[in-house]
Amino acid sequence: MSDLSEAWSSALADFEHHLDAERNLSAHSVRAYLTDLTRLAEHATKLGIEDPASLTLRSLRSHLAAQQTLGRARTTLARRATSTRVFTAWMSRTGRARTDVGAMLASPKAHRELPVALGHDDIRALLDATTAAVSHDGPQGSRDLAVLELLYATGIRVGELCGLDIDDLDRERRVVRVLGKGRKERAVPYGAPAGEAVEQWLRHGRPSLATEASGPALFLGARGGRLDQRMARRIVHERLAAVNGAPDVGPHGLRHTAATHLLEGGADLRSVQEILGHASLGTTQIYTHVSNERLRAAYRLAHPRA
Repeated sequence: MSDLSEAWSSALADFEHHLDAERNLSAHSVRAYLTDLTRLAEHATKLGIEDPASLTLRSLRSHLAAQQTLGRARTTLARRATSTRVFTAWMSRTGRARTDVGAMLASPKAHRELPVALGHDDIRALLDATTAAVSHDGPQGSRDLAVLELLYATGIRVGELCGLDIDDLDRERRVVRVLGKGRKERAVPYGAPAGEAVEQWLRHGRPSLATEASGPALFLGARGGRLDQRMARRIVHERLAAVNGAPDVGPHGLRHTAATHLLEGGADLRSVQEILGHASLGTTQIYTHVSNERLRAAYRLAHPRA
């Protein structure tokens, strides 16, 4: 931001404080907003707009058009349009601009791929194979099983899993307290198989890996520190590689799988939204498309006049 005018730099710094201190967004989300808006500021500066209060709808559309010319994906364009609208609304609300010029800015429709979910046979084979390997793999095998069982049982994000402390588990009621996006806390239930896997890890696996640096972390790496997201992803990929024919998905694939299987089993959309920690029901609705696709596939295979 060093090449931007004082007006732009000041506005972006204040907006960053707003996102962090007032909206409690994660550091990752704040960085994404600032990256998008820095691109906007650079484009506006080239147009001679040295103050964000002088932005117009035409200049905003020019920015998105320039991004499209550079070959940016529709998902990126949609995100940058959203970042722009949030910024201009904040400018207007805080008196930094007379009107919200971004209110009429349309987003390019992002193409949404249906999430890849494991079938029931795949998830069963994954968990059975990992269970069978525990005696051979020792403490890390016990940890891997607990990680997989908990990811599938709860549908939590990998970052949420790695951030869990032992006290976040209510082991009697089988509920885990999760700190999600925007630092919002939610309680997610889990079943008996996940509960048993976690108990075995806590009793027989974790004590073998724990060190003074372990602190209260629920899951540990090989050296005793808190399990990081990179290692958690590696666990899922490596354990899935042992299952013949299973798609290669990461922790987010297990989240998709949990949501899909819940809906297929009769869970209502609102309940799945709360379990996953989605702010919008629209985000959860993509899983109904997955379930409907499987329903149509089954119909085509089974009905004589399909």
